[in-house]
Parts: sequence; C-alpha cells; structure tokens
Amino acid sequence: MQNALFPEPDEAAESGRVSESDKACPATRPPAPAGPVAATTADPALRTLAAALPAELRLGTSSWSYPGWKGLVWDRDYTGTALARHGLLAYAQHPLFRTVSLDRSFYRPLTAAEYAGYALQVPEDFRFIVKAPGLVTDPVIRDGSGHGRQPNPDFLDADSALRAAIDPAVQGLGQRLGVVVFQISPLPRTWLARMPELIARVHGLLRAITARRTTGNGPAFAAIPAIEVRDPQWLTPDFVAALRDTGATYCMALHAKMPAIAGQLPILRALWPGPFVCRWNLNPVHGAFGYEEARRQYAPFDRLVDPDPATRAALARVIAGTVGAGHQALVTISNKAEGSSPLSVIALAQAIRDLRRSPGGR
Repeated sequence: MQNALFPEPDEAAESGRVSESDKACPATRPPAPAGPVAATTADPALRTLAAALPAELRLGTSSWSYPGWKGLVWDRDYTGTALARHGLLAYAQHPLFRTVSLDRSFYRPLTAAEYAGYALQVPEDFRFIVKAPGLVTDPVIRDGSGHGRQPNPDFLDADSALRAAIDPAVQGLGQRLGVVVFQISPLPRTWLARMPELIARVHGLLRAITARRTTGNGPAFAAIPAIEVRDPQWLTPDFVAALRDTGATYCMALHAKMPAIAGQLPILRALWPGPFVCRWNLNPVHGAFGYEEARRQYAPFDRLVDPDPATRAALARVIAGTVGAGHQALVTISNKAEGSSPLSVIALAQAIRDLRRSPGGR
C-alpha cells in the first residue's frame, strides 16, 4: 500500500479521485468583488483544468506580491507594495489557486487582526499555509543583515509557539487556516550533534499543540501542524515517531539543502496514511543557487526559466497517490523553483490531470 502510494520514479503512478464530501472545486466559485487590484480574465482552459483536479488538492504559490505576474494573475501593472496590500483578493480568483504560503509571518509574528484581514479576502474553501515566526524556529537571533549573533532562548519553545504562531492564526483565520509550518532554519554544525535533544524539543512543542487542540484551552482549530527542516540529519526514526505521536506531519521541502523527492519519500511512507504538505522552494537543477541568486536569474518571474519536468512528475505521483486515498494535499511553489510559480502551478496541475486520465487512473 505504501509503496503504491509513494512509488519510485520508474513505478506506475496511482491517480486521485474526487471526494463528494469536500468543498466545490474552485471552478465553481462565484467571482470575488472588485478591489484595488484586479485579476486578469481567467483562460477558460484553466477553469476546465481546475474542474479536473481532486477537491482534496490545494495548489498555490509562495506569497503573491510580484508585478511580473501581469497577465498571469493581475490584469495590468501594479507595484509590489500595492500587490502586497491588496493583491490577495485578485490572487484568490485564479482558478487553480486554493492555498498560499503566507511567508511574511516568518519574519514578524502577525496579529489576529492581520490574519483576519487576509481571511476576508479569500473564499471559504481557501486554506492558508502559515509559516511560524523565526523567533520560534531559528536557533539564533539575527541582526538586520541576517547574521546570527546569539543563541535564541525561544527556539522550539512550546509557549512561544502557541503565543506567536498558533493562537493568532487560529483566531484570525478560523477554518481558512490549513497548515502551520514550523520551518526549522539550518542548524550550526555543533547543533547537529545534538539531534536527539532537538527532536525531543520538537516533540514537546508538538505535544503542547496537540493539548491545545484537544483540551479546549484556547481557540479550537483543525489545522495541520507540520515540521519543515533544512538539514537532512533530522530525517530519522525518532523524528518520525515524534510526528506520529502528536498527529503532526512532515512538510516536504524541495530545496537545495535537502534531498530530492526520492530521498524524502521514506519519511512520507513512515507517516502514511495522512496528508501531504509540500513547499517547492528552489530548483534542484541549480542546487548552488540561493534565494538571492535565483531572484536575479529568474526575475521578473513571468516565464519558466529552468523547467524541471522530472521534479514535477515525481511530485504529481505523490499528490495523486495521496488524494487518491482520500487525504489532503497542500502544495505551494516559489518563483525560485522554475522561474514563475503561476506557470509552475499550471504545469503541475496538468501533470496531475494527465495521471488521472492514464490507464488505471481513478
């Protein structure tokens, strides 16, 4: 069962099926009211493509404030500032966008009121992937240039996680909160030798979240807590056990610092059955690229500069197997993955649709 769900690249893929109990697909949504940023007129082919996807699947991008998406998402030129403030309403009208990675929350904790403002701009069936603040997930306190200056006393602290990450997001987003991702920053070499201790701290943080979900202390929520890492040393049986014990999941990071999909599949198999959460951040074709180099190479993010059909095909197989078994899949793609995340989402959606149409597809 697990091998069929998470096949090796040369194995046949399973395909998905639509859950009758889920929300209507995005192709059936009424148009959103007009706002300061207007959406481009959607290609009817995109609505047809959206209607062919499983309702359990939510695709989207990392943030939305990119002027280069004119004609792909926006109807005309807007400044990045205007898009950051007002673009979400138009973003959510795209037929394929049913989630977004809210990355801003990593750099500064957001208030419940700020989250509520985002919730008002999207349909009921939209789900946010919220990044927990770095003040909880970064082992060091950084200066304005990003250099670590001193150990972070709140690193993986459960009380800080509830106060800064969970409670404001739950209060502000309500049912539109889909996943809270704790992206643990790359660890200093000396910390990697303390992995059992660090996994124990993650376990304690997740237990506190589980208690908040089940005891009724604080706002109730059904969002998925997920752990994303930047060091492969985390990927151990003890790490999996901490996730399983607390009902959390693993957020697959497609990133230069992490193994490719095939190298992360054992973690997903060990956690099966359950949801699939993935953030495709960088293109493994150019593993040496950091974010700034990728930005320089790919801006203004209006075309696929480095298409990666192999990663898309592997990702489509995992998604198809997950939703085919009736579980959620939430996947976001960065501009730094292939050059334009809206075009990457379209290409991934097409790959998933084609799997569903293939022999043996459901």
